[in-house]
Amino acid sequence: MADSARGRLASSALLLLYPAAVFIGLRYLDPRWLALLLVLVVGWRLVSARSTGQLQASLVALVAAALGTTAITLVTGSSFGLLLYPVLVNCVLLAVFAVSLARPPSAIELVARLREPDLPSEAVRYTRRVTQVWTLFFALNGTIALATVFGDQRWWLLYNGFIAYLLMGALLAGEWLVRRRIRGAHG
Repeated sequence: MADSARGRLASSALLLLYPAAVFIGLRYLDPRWLALLLVLVVGWRLVSARSTGQLQASLVALVAAALGTTAITLVTGSSFGLLLYPVLVNCVLLAVFAVSLARPPSAIELVARLREPDLPSEAVRYTRRVTQVWTLFFALNGTIALATVFGDQRWWLLYNGFIAYLLMGALLAGEWLVRRRIRGAHG
């Protein structure tokens, strides 16, 4: 495995563990240090992606959310900005997906064309519908993530570090099953 692939994998794993790291880290570190650590991890992810030319929407979301989170935390000195990170990621992804619906091709169509450049019109319609579903998901997920910011941090950790990942996984798996069924019906 190349160094850049290892770097992407390691930084992605760290970002997935973000809620747990914040939950534990806030007990021992000043929020400003955690915010700076977040910037370092996202910077590491950005450098490893740039070396392979993989600047995609999800990475843009990570960078924008990390910068917003860090700015809020550095200015206020509170954990509020750190807790907003999942909200900001959802907001940026919501914006990326919604804009792609207003200005096609849709985000999912772009991903699909990486694998199959000549998509039939039915597939384009399908990818547009999937983009709409993800847009709705990011809106709802971001709203729930925001609600958890104002409650007990254990609920914030449970939702943002576990339930949200389960919901994303269920949506991905469900879409994969639907896509297989549709492909089977259309040959």
